[in-house]
Amino acid sequence: MNPAYRIGLYEKAMPDCGWPEKLQMAKNAGYDFVELSIDASEARISRVFSSREERRRLAELTFRHEMPIRTLNASALTKYALGDPDPAVRGRGIEIAEGCIALADDLGARVVMLPGYDVYYKPHSEQTEALFLEAVLALTERAAAAGVQLGFETMENDFMNTVEKGLRWVQRVGSNYLKLYPDIGNVTNACVRYGTDPIADLRLGRGQMTSLHLKETLPGRFREVPYGQGHVDFPAAIAAAWDCGVRRFVTEFWYRPGGETPEGVCRRFRALLDEAARANQEENLC
Repeated sequence: MNPAYRIGLYEKAMPDCGWPEKLQMAKNAGYDFVELSIDASEARISRVFSSREERRRLAELTFRHEMPIRTLNASALTKYALGDPDPAVRGRGIEIAEGCIALADDLGARVVMLPGYDVYYKPHSEQTEALFLEAVLALTERAAAAGVQLGFETMENDFMNTVEKGLRWVQRVGSNYLKLYPDIGNVTNACVRYGTDPIADLRLGRGQMTSLHLKETLPGRFREVPYGQGHVDFPAAIAAAWDCGVRRFVTEFWYRPGGETPEGVCRRFRALLDEAARANQEENLC
């Protein structure tokens, strides 16, 4: 472990197995922590409604395997969007998000990632934006009381696909407990479409970013692009994020038999992060 930073593994980068196996797999691969997935499947949503005893057992496993869970990825809020005009859908999303905050608190996770959507499967409107803001304000209060940070992920659609757009929402809320958790792959796709510089966009987030998702993409393709086969400039992105104060990074990729391995991905990005740490140290000595 390099004390200058932490690198985490997205849960879905591992095969579907039990927590003892996942935690050991992440440790063997060289990671510092795991990012737990709360996606739209009922099996994963049920985690936020787990009993105190179930949470205690999971926390004990993280200690036993020396592999903590430090971030929660609340991607279920794509389906159950916080700005959905249907009260039942929106209410379910708020309930899930509140559960994520409570689960993070119990497990010692530092950050809950919220997808930067008011709605995804329905049209955007002034109403969906207002409902989204109302929900986020309430959730930020809940997170502040628990001492858990929320981080907006930059997503695929125009609502919040760049750091610049995400900052507007962070500033509207104005809380130390709501920041950004950019996905550099999504930011790169947005900036290519807009004809702007993704690294310059990332630098706008100085002091406002909890972490950085390291995900490969191609224009119009946001998932399951193998590292090195896309167009994301990871060395430049990591250097810029480091310069902006980010010290937590998560490799976001999806398990596929015969595909990339956590070991190989971890080695690739540890080399880049070690270089960023060395450059920062040398700069501080000058």
